Amino acid sequence: MQKLNFPTFTFRFKNSENKVAIFDEIRKKFIILTPEEWVRQHVTQYLLQERKYPKSYINVEKLIKINDLTKRYDLVVFQPDGTLFLLVECKAPEVKITQQTFDQIARYNLTLKAKYLMVTNGLNHYFCEMDFENEKYVFLEQLPDFSL
Repeated sequence: MQKLNFPTFTFRFKNSENKVAIFDEIRKKFIILTPEEWVRQHVTQYLLQERKYPKSYINVEKLIKINDLTKRYDLVVFQPDGTLFLLVECKAPEVKITQQTFDQIARYNLTLKAKYLMVTNGLNHYFCEMDFENEKYVFLEQLPDFSL
């Protein structure tokens, strides 16, 4: 797999039906290793190891309903009160991050209402803080610390 713009993390792999799988620490199972999954696993380790976000508040790949459509978010971090702290959209490294990518996460966030957004393809990372009052997002240099 391609080297990503993250610190080096240690992962567990196995071969499953002639495909490589990577162990997801949050879902507690092996997942077929696609380029997007490679990015998602790096984001997970980045949040756990570098940003010290609590594992019990992280949720990966769950279905949500948006305007009667079923969608799937990549990763969220909850706050202790159950509200969303962070919504993450992961793309494969070869996928360029465009306005369309931001529009996608913004649509999801109309329903989810996360305070912070992260969009990444593993090479480029964008962090935003939501300004719900003015219906816009403000770009940040990095994600904020997680505080209980």
